Amino acid sequence: MDLAKFNELLLRSTGVALAVVTRETRAVLLQNQRFAEWFPDVAEGVGLDALIPNLDLARLEKRLSDGRPFLADVETRPGRRPLQLSLRIEPHARGAEEVLIVECQNITKMKELEYMIESYSKMIERQNRDLRKEKERVEKLLLNIMPKTVYEEWKSFGVTTPQRYDASILMLDFVDFTEMAISREPAALIGELNDIFTAFDRIVEQFGCERLKTIGDAYIAVSGIPEPHPDHAQNIARVALRLLRYLDRRNAAREEQWRGRIGLASGPVIGSIVGIQKYVYDIFGPGMNLAARMEALSGPMEITLPDAMRSQLRGEFHFAEAGTAEVKGFGPLKVWRLRGGGDKAFDDSMI
Repeated sequence: MDLAKFNELLLRSTGVALAVVTRETRAVLLQNQRFAEWFPDVAEGVGLDALIPNLDLARLEKRLSDGRPFLADVETRPGRRPLQLSLRIEPHARGAEEVLIVECQNITKMKELEYMIESYSKMIERQNRDLRKEKERVEKLLLNIMPKTVYEEWKSFGVTTPQRYDASILMLDFVDFTEMAISREPAALIGELNDIFTAFDRIVEQFGCERLKTIGDAYIAVSGIPEPHPDHAQNIARVALRLLRYLDRRNAAREEQWRGRIGLASGPVIGSIVGIQKYVYDIFGPGMNLAARMEALSGPMEITLPDAMRSQLRGEFHFAEAGTAEVKGFGPLKVWRLRGGGDKAFDDSMI
């Protein structure tokens, strides 16, 4: 067997698709069996351009002129399913004639694997995005029921340590809310209540206080929890005045009247997360109980506080004496109505 015959046999037996084409017309001169299987339209004189319609001829010529091989991924369809091929074309001298050696390798499985990996990566990325959104949603919900510092401790250690605070508490309740709930359309009523509580939250936040919780139409806010603050009494008194001012402005512009009564108190309380499956941050102690008693002593659009708290408030506030009341759990106490003052800078545009 001569060398030419051996080379031709080798060309026809390899598992890689191989062909020899002319340099000028790129007509196929010789191809192995694999090339003929993958390019069934190949015939004598048929050019490579016709076998691979999307071949970038300009780039091919530039690469060959620079003496570098041309590399590209191409697709052919010898049967019902397309094949993805890795194409390599490089020039070779054949005596005085220059020819091109065309080599194709089947990379269909590799492309399918790459597609699967890319699809899996996108799925994982989408799941991670969904998890981040769910985590943010859960954090937002938890921050609505507990102060941020308490939440950070709970997130880091899984538990929180009950703390004793000297704080000031505000309790607000709406007059005749039960009758409103019976007589009005539920969705409209709750919508208005949500609007009011949202405005309350903004006022509370501006004065460095915390909304502790809402129970039905009751709104409870604190100052000095969880971060101690020397002016907790002044801050909660300013909040109380702004809450009633907001209700006055709202009532003046609407037919429905929301009239609140507020109780204020300062005193020791203990704050902690309560519950195992349903978490609630709550406070307990004399200060909380006294605020509830003061709220019960208030009339519509009034703010009531005990004499002990009044003594903590500096001269910026105005009071009216409300006599002495028998307060359950505390005995007879002198009580006052907070009438005004507390003119610390406040951004009304926030509400």
